Amino acid sequence: MSAIAKEKPKEGVANVSSVEARVIPESEHPIREHLLDREALKVLYRLRDAGFKGYLVGGGVRDLYLGRVPKDFDISTDARPGQLRHLFRNSRTIGRRFRLVQVFFRGNKIIEVSTLRSSSEFDIEGDDAVLPSNNTFGTLEEDAFRRDLTINSLFYEIESRTIIDYTGGVDDLDQGIIRVVGDPDRRFTRDPVRMMRVIRHAARTGFTIEPETLAAVRRHRDKLQLCPPSRIRDEVLKDLQSGSSRTWAELCMDSSLWDALFLLYREYLRGEEGAMIRDQLLRVFTALDRLHVRGNDEEPLKIPDFFLLATLVLPWACQRFQLPETNVRGQEFHRLSRLIREEVDRSFGEPFNIQRMAKEAMTTLLINLSTFHHARSQGSYPKWLKKKSYYKDCSRFYEFYLETQGIASVRPERFAVEKPPPEVVQVVSMPENIKDGVSESSARGRRGVNPAFSSKKSGVFGLRKSSD
Repeated sequence: MSAIAKEKPKEGVANVSSVEARVIPESEHPIREHLLDREALKVLYRLRDAGFKGYLVGGGVRDLYLGRVPKDFDISTDARPGQLRHLFRNSRTIGRRFRLVQVFFRGNKIIEVSTLRSSSEFDIEGDDAVLPSNNTFGTLEEDAFRRDLTINSLFYEIESRTIIDYTGGVDDLDQGIIRVVGDPDRRFTRDPVRMMRVIRHAARTGFTIEPETLAAVRRHRDKLQLCPPSRIRDEVLKDLQSGSSRTWAELCMDSSLWDALFLLYREYLRGEEGAMIRDQLLRVFTALDRLHVRGNDEEPLKIPDFFLLATLVLPWACQRFQLPETNVRGQEFHRLSRLIREEVDRSFGEPFNIQRMAKEAMTTLLINLSTFHHARSQGSYPKWLKKKSYYKDCSRFYEFYLETQGIASVRPERFAVEKPPPEVVQVVSMPENIKDGVSESSARGRRGVNPAFSSKKSGVFGLRKSSD
């Protein structure tokens, strides 16, 4: 797989105001209004009617240009968060580093609306330090140069139905190139997670990474250790759920990003068994992709996060603890379980800030791999095993393992999202003693039912009903 594209002169971002946008008319691009999400259009037109500018931005424009159905329709505007909250009552404000407004619609549909951001002086010409938080608003061109990749820096304007391009993103879409906006060395230093996004979008689009961007990834990969572990974990989970995890893993390994992300695999991939471990990893991701790539008419799936993380460490655990061949019981079983729990915590849990419950669930899946393996060799699972609380998850995990070995395939319906029970509407009939909207008891008065007053001498809450 080629991960290198032809070089293109790098555009500077120090003087953003001097950059002239390329405006692509409707006759020269494939985006049409009927392809846009209905709720996103409602937001855009309400912004327009209120006197604000609104643009479809980022991945929505990219996917529509490529003829794909966008997963999200994000919008940028010159309206401030407070104005957006006043304009959209069905909304809330989120975010710390930069405030976003989420507009809610029926069916749990959410459209995210952000105010155009300014180019940060720290991001462009400051010292080499991680980008600080700020909440400054800016212009369309400044917002374009704040974005990570050229293909994600495009704006679609509904009034003129044009694409506005400040960074050469349309050319890169046409040529199939992943390129960082501005100087990749500086952008990766400010936010090392951008390196992961380069790999992600190359995997999802099938595009090649331009040489300077790829070289910068290799130079700065160790800076990922400076990022919060929970942020890295969340980014990895996105890639495991993408349906392109095998290509993602191959690009990570080829770009040396894998070693920076997963230290527990470093010695195994470089040793004598390196080729075998790599092959097992790719088998894992192939199985994940098969489960995640679903048609529109197929049932949606939800693979739990702890299950995904367990599949990621599966080849390592099999090599480290000789799973699933190891067959221990009693005290030896508990000793091995404790050892797996400690190793998972030290080598994976701490570097990725995995919560305790998730680590326990991962350990349960791994230690019982042997239990299910040896039970299967005897013909069927015993009744005592089927009664265990972990049977469902562990049996699914073992089926997944078998698929990675080419023995069987785990059934996708085992991860189907459970549909909520239908709402029961209770029809209440009108009591016979109600006539013309007034009940007989109301006509006769409440007869001392008032909770604050009582005919008793002691009263209620110290109050007595008047004797008059």
